[in-house]
Amino acid sequence: MNATIWHNPKCGTSRKTLAILEERPDVDVRVVRYLDEGWQRDQLEQLLKDAGLTPREALRVRGSPAEELGLTDAAVGDDALLDAMVAHPMLVERPLVRTDKGAALCRPQDKVHALL
Repeated sequence: MNATIWHNPKCGTSRKTLAILEERPDVDVRVVRYLDEGWQRDQLEQLLKDAGLTPREALRVRGSPAEELGLTDAAVGDDALLDAMVAHPMLVERPLVRTDKGAALCRPQDKVHALL
């Protein structure tokens, strides 16, 4: 099985999720350090759709500039949120994981088991 994790090595949940994936000998893991690589808007939009998330649900507020950018205001639409997430990758909650079985935001990390 193939798995891709959009990973932040400074995040404990992301590290724990990656460890679960790496413990499985039947899983070929691709690690994307999204803070370094950034996001392509169409890629992010599709990943969120596949995970059943709206941009608002995937918005990381804690430890990000979301509030100072005015993104926590409910009037801010999906397009503006996606644009901000592409400009500031740290605005995307983590870790996101995609496998052959689907995609999900794996918070808590045990959610990854449903994708394996």
